[in-house]
Amino acid sequence: MKYNYFDKDQSRKADKSHPFKADTLYYNSEDDYYICPMGQKMRSIGTHQTKTKTGFTQNITRCYQATNCNGCPLRGACHKAKGNRVIEVNHSLNKYKEQVRENLNSEQGIYHRKKRPCDVEPVFANIKSNHCFKRFMLRGISKVEVEAGLVALAHNLRKKTA
Repeated sequence: MKYNYFDKDQSRKADKSHPFKADTLYYNSEDDYYICPMGQKMRSIGTHQTKTKTGFTQNITRCYQATNCNGCPLRGACHKAKGNRVIEVNHSLNKYKEQVRENLNSEQGIYHRKKRPCDVEPVFANIKSNHCFKRFMLRGISKVEVEAGLVALAHNLRKKTA
């Protein structure tokens, strides 16, 4: 399954238009440091926890800081902070994204990605926007199954008569 920015990550424009993004910086996994656009090492300064909107706590975010950004000619384009540049990286999330990229760019993944837009997406788009079905009125799995079945039946009848 694609993650939110998969398509944007695949386009080459994303890398050219944002050359200072943390994703585009060189990472040395053996010594655990990043290289900034000016060639300066950004060493790890520790980890911290972040809390998502749903209340999930992530404690695997690692912070990296450049040693000295004073007098750097790229500073205005690179970052706007008063001190040295700090980036936050979630290595486990990046590892999962890499696995997803490999699966989706494989021969079988490309086959399924090409098939999905013509199979399912237009049906849901038609039901949601053309027939104004945004949410279920009933609650409970069995009632929602019945309501979804009626919506699908109505969609198929509209297709048959058109």
